[in-house]
Amino acid sequence: MAITRAEPGKTRVGWIGTGVMGRWMCGHLRAKGYAATVYNRTKEKAQPLLAEGATWAETPKAVAERSDVVFAIVGFPKDVREVFLGPQGALAGSRPGMVLVDMTTSEPSLAREIYEAAKAKGVASIDAPVSGGDVGAKNAALSIMVGGDLEAFEAVKPLLECMGKTVVHQGPAGAGQHTKMVNQILIATNMIGVCEALLYGFKAGLDLKTVLQSVGAGGAASWSLNNLGPRIIDRNFEPGFFVEHFIKDMGVALDEAKRMGLSLPGLALANQLYLAVQAQGWGCKGTHALMLALEQLSHVQQ
Repeated sequence: MAITRAEPGKTRVGWIGTGVMGRWMCGHLRAKGYAATVYNRTKEKAQPLLAEGATWAETPKAVAERSDVVFAIVGFPKDVREVFLGPQGALAGSRPGMVLVDMTTSEPSLAREIYEAAKAKGVASIDAPVSGGDVGAKNAALSIMVGGDLEAFEAVKPLLECMGKTVVHQGPAGAGQHTKMVNQILIATNMIGVCEALLYGFKAGLDLKTVLQSVGAGGAASWSLNNLGPRIIDRNFEPGFFVEHFIKDMGVALDEAKRMGLSLPGLALANQLYLAVQAQGWGCKGTHALMLALEQLSHVQQ
């Protein structure tokens, strides 16, 4: 399969999913000189990109028909399946030599299924989930973990480098999704530590912003502490990444762990705590809204 390496002014980009992160990621490609055709279930959310010169398409299939490389970052595996493999999905509008890039955090098995279906049509497919949230998306500082054929990865690497600072090929189809599960497992228990520590500091009467100056520069430092800690302190629980999407990710990781015969009790605990966050009505808040559920457990009001 001959795949042409992406070049500004030549390669036409298709983008499916213009939400909290996708809007910024596609915007970086446009800023680097790539023409873009976009689709989103709610057209209103694509307006910032359309105002910048992107072209609207009515279906993912129509996006693919006008593109050389098609990206998608949507919500859940069922959405991934629909936008790539559905009757009006991107694969239905693809031609030999094109590349499909799924940047959603999804199931490794689905990544492999898309890869095989695309390969049968002479189309390349890679899974390229990201880490870094809305901040990373806005600042083109995402970590992008890629699974799929090396040739396809090298062809779209210039595009990925417009969106991320760390772009690593992890292995065959599904390897990107497996690597993202490693990432989510790390974050899950870390967020418990961040929220419990700040809750303890509040109850002890400390100035939490001053506390962050010390602990955020020491051995306990983490991305979640230094980026989401200030939001927790300011009582800003708007999403950089949705609780409901994080629950989806943890479910995928737990299913994969069960398949591999692994016991991951820390991840299971985090999953249960986040289910409580969702049950209390905060599923559309950011992952740091875990603090709200922990406050309720101890009857703490901030």
